[in-house]
Amino acid sequence: MWNLVFLQLLIEELGHRVHNLGACVSEALLVEECRDVRPGLIVVSSVNGHGVNDGVRLAPLVRDCPELARTPLVIGGKLGVDGAGNGSGRAALERAGFDRVFDESDVPAFRDYLAALPAMAMS
Repeated sequence: MWNLVFLQLLIEELGHRVHNLGACVSEALLVEECRDVRPGLIVVSSVNGHGVNDGVRLAPLVRDCPELARTPLVIGGKLGVDGAGNGSGRAALERAGFDRVFDESDVPAFRDYLAALPAMAMS
């Protein structure tokens, strides 16, 4: 949970509102909540090394929802057990529908990405 608290504080520090769904949210719940809230950005975080596996299942569900099809979708954290820089995992996530992929060492790039966005509600 601490990673989600850090992530929320980081996003809020840059002037965005956060609707934090918590840890281990089911794919169906994420899509349902995002359909209801209509966030300006969906952020998915992984600390367990399953980000690639979970993300390639989640992104198509978000993209298949007409209300969310154009919502920016990013993922970051410990995306695989092979360590940072897993090019094949990054490519798989992008093919699945993520607009940006940040590995666990990409916090500065994530901050830059957020800073370039207009202030908005995020999940």
